[in-house]
Amino acid sequence: MTAPKTFRIGGDLEVRRLGFGAMHLRPETAEDRATCIAVARRAVELGVTLIDTAHLYGWGANEDLLAEALHPYPADLVIATKVGIRHTTSGEGWRHAGEPADLRDQVDEALLRLRLDRIELLQLHRLDPGVPIADQLGALRDLRDEGKIGRIGLSEVTVAELAEARAVVDIASVQNRYNLLDREHEPVLKACEEAGIAFLPWRPAAAGTSGARSSQIAAIAQEVDATPTQVALAWLLAHSPAVLPIPGTSSVAHLEENVAAGAVQLTEDQYERLTK
Repeated sequence: MTAPKTFRIGGDLEVRRLGFGAMHLRPETAEDRATCIAVARRAVELGVTLIDTAHLYGWGANEDLLAEALHPYPADLVIATKVGIRHTTSGEGWRHAGEPADLRDQVDEALLRLRLDRIELLQLHRLDPGVPIADQLGALRDLRDEGKIGRIGLSEVTVAELAEARAVVDIASVQNRYNLLDREHEPVLKACEEAGIAFLPWRPAAAGTSGARSSQIAAIAQEVDATPTQVALAWLLAHSPAVLPIPGTSSVAHLEENVAAGAVQLTEDQYERLTK
């Protein structure tokens, strides 16, 4: 099976479908920081053109690190980030932050950290249940119209929430948990595919650790001379042209393994065995 190598987010922003999730780049020491910077730079060297980050990842530290590692950015590199969550010292350590004024502040803060004049893909990390969807998406629409945002995405939404958001503004991407062994959000993926919306699965490389399912993955990995992780990513790429996997790691070796999954070719039979 031959899957398309690229996707146009929002219909015009072309990226390679196999991207990189930067959430694991959270250094605690100077040595860790050097390794994390090396991983980010190696991703670009390997041809990755879509890197996903968020304010939540280290409360801005992840965005700072990417800017340190990669700025000035290559012309074809898209840094996608997320807003809509703030740090708190109580409870789970975070809270929803979808008030329009807060979203505007968060976007301005992200622009400063990433050293950008415009964020080409800005995603709402979570819908705030205490704020009308129209108000949240309306604020991002206004920021888009002002030129601070290029395209707007969502994360962890249902089909109904996606439809409600699209009634307010064009949605370019959706980021939900999804992988070969966890397809809870298949209806959302299908809705995205039908609408030409990019679907960025987080936790995309889950390949299982026991039972018949992981045995089947391991068997096919042996057949195609690849790792189980590569097979799981190759299945995602074959499953829908709208899927843009963003596997994350803090290891150069794992990064290289993940990116190499783009070259793994599954036969129709292997794809069907995995799908079943």
